[in-house]
Amino acid sequence: MATLVQAVRLALHYGEEHLGVTDIFGEDVGPPLGGVFTATQGLRTSWNSPLDERGIVGTAMGIAYAGGRPVFEIQFCDYAFNIFDLLKVAGNQHWASGGAFPMPIVMMTPVGSGIRGSIYHSHSFESWASRLTGWKIVLPSNPLDAYGLMLSAIVDPNPVLVLLPKALLRLRGEEKIPGEPEDEDELKQRIDAPIGDRSNWRPDWPNVQEFYVPIGKGKLVRTGPVATVVTYGRLLPLCVQIADELQNEFGYTFDVIDLRSIFPYDWPMIKNSLLKTGRILICNEDTEVCNFGEHLLRRVIDELFYDLSVRPRCLFGKHVPGVGLNPIYEQNTVPQLKHLREQMLQLAQEAA
Repeated sequence: MATLVQAVRLALHYGEEHLGVTDIFGEDVGPPLGGVFTATQGLRTSWNSPLDERGIVGTAMGIAYAGGRPVFEIQFCDYAFNIFDLLKVAGNQHWASGGAFPMPIVMMTPVGSGIRGSIYHSHSFESWASRLTGWKIVLPSNPLDAYGLMLSAIVDPNPVLVLLPKALLRLRGEEKIPGEPEDEDELKQRIDAPIGDRSNWRPDWPNVQEFYVPIGKGKLVRTGPVATVVTYGRLLPLCVQIADELQNEFGYTFDVIDLRSIFPYDWPMIKNSLLKTGRILICNEDTEVCNFGEHLLRRVIDELFYDLSVRPRCLFGKHVPGVGLNPIYEQNTVPQLKHLREQMLQLAQEAA
């Protein structure tokens, strides 16, 4: 099975060969490195930009204005806080022109904790991004979704932000990408650049196929009537693990929703699940003040208050300046297994 970062690379390859991607660029995106996480190794249209995030965004907009279809990378989302004004401009172009000037750009960037990146490489970004009107924002939790969401992002006439959870980039999927080789070692040999001299290396791309995950559609990855858990990204596999454990230990079964898209998001899926369970936990690793999950909580209370059996719960990251390098700091700054287990068990057992 492909890893999540291999899935992104395969999607970008499909995009440049079949969907009109003209440029894939950013800091260290081109040869020889192919991206700090190797997401762009071997791609035909990839090239290295200067170390200038504002220049990267401006260049992408210019390419799109000229009829191109670029994908650009901000090396870590922590480096994107100086480009908000340009992202705002990019987001309003299609709307402000009455649809006359589409802005088919894709920005991808790694997000979140889990690799001991300390305060400059561990931020989450989805709550900030959710305020960028005109942008669509996706955050996959597995390779197949990463592949399908990236293809949907490439063909969208609006700017799309693809957030990639760093802690899951080496995670192997449970479902194959259409056209992926059966043997994962074969895939690695064909598309992963060797260590050392790469001057004569060229990838041997498999014949991957078209596969789209619609932007704005969540996925119900576990089902059960006890409670609803809404999450995405790094926390999704952790919530699934706890849901399986609590089912085995206590017989509690949960609806676990992988939101996949931050905006637009799948409100009908959340609503239908909550009408069934009457209990909800919303969790992510972004900081707790002005968290995107607080918007979901407000909507739950506004529209479904009288359908709640118990108080709705949230579990977010601590409101601190950053995530510390010390693993103890990281493990107590953003939600971990023990925190999720505590919240999910209390949610299931709270008296109505």
